Amino acid sequence: MKCRNILILLLACLLAFPATAEEGSRAQTQSLIERIVVSYAADGTRDEEALEALLSLDPSLGDQWTRIMDLWGTPVTVNEKLPDSLMTGDGSLCLVALGFQLNPDGTMRDELVERLKVLLLAAEQYPHALIVCTGGGTAAEDPTATEAGRMAEWLAAQGVDPSRVIVEDRSVTTAQNAIFTYDILEKEYPQVRQLAIISSDYHIATGTLLFGAEGILRDSPLEVVSNAAWPAPSGTLSAMFQAGALIELSGDVETAFDIYYDTYDIHELPPLHKGL
Repeated sequence: MKCRNILILLLACLLAFPATAEEGSRAQTQSLIERIVVSYAADGTRDEEALEALLSLDPSLGDQWTRIMDLWGTPVTVNEKLPDSLMTGDGSLCLVALGFQLNPDGTMRDELVERLKVLLLAAEQYPHALIVCTGGGTAAEDPTATEAGRMAEWLAAQGVDPSRVIVEDRSVTTAQNAIFTYDILEKEYPQVRQLAIISSDYHIATGTLLFGAEGILRDSPLEVVSNAAWPAPSGTLSAMFQAGALIELSGDVETAFDIYYDTYDIHELPPLHKGL
């Protein structure tokens, strides 16, 4: 039923009448992108017809989304720790820690603390790597608290040099984690070329997909090269949730949040809001 409702929503977008030819072309390519990702999430089948249509309408965009679909279909190996073979010493490696909803009073939930323990080991393993803490305000009773801020405080208390830590505290979704992290790194840290995703095990594939997809859409030299994860006792992210996140990266925030609210299946639903 959920997939059917989402497909109906996308059909409604196709039937809308844009004001200009340029808007019409954008609406058509956007509808094709959403058809491609929702179809794949629904049954695991690539909609080659829609991909070909997108390539015909906009070859550059079609190539990007073909590469994103290739990435989505590539299995992700989840690691308990980073390998020892990543580039070191030249500042090109950045550890990206994905946040988790705070308690109502602004303190960190156990899951976020466990992710930070994995991050701390990675930071010690690669002492020259920069660290990005991601996540905005998700504490119902403390509007001043952010996931990234609490993470940075914890790292400082463990002896991590604060000069290594970059705080990305605007995001409330994993897609926004990727968007805002790329904004910061591309503008302020051009030496960074490699990203290692740190999160819970069930979240690694989604993080890898979204950070990889954002790099493709930006034609960025940044590349996701590895990951390290806390083995969570529970937690899942559905393929349809991943589709919503890709749609958010494509620019259709309204449809993305409709999908999030319809398919969100990890612990509690955080107070999502459109932070873009």
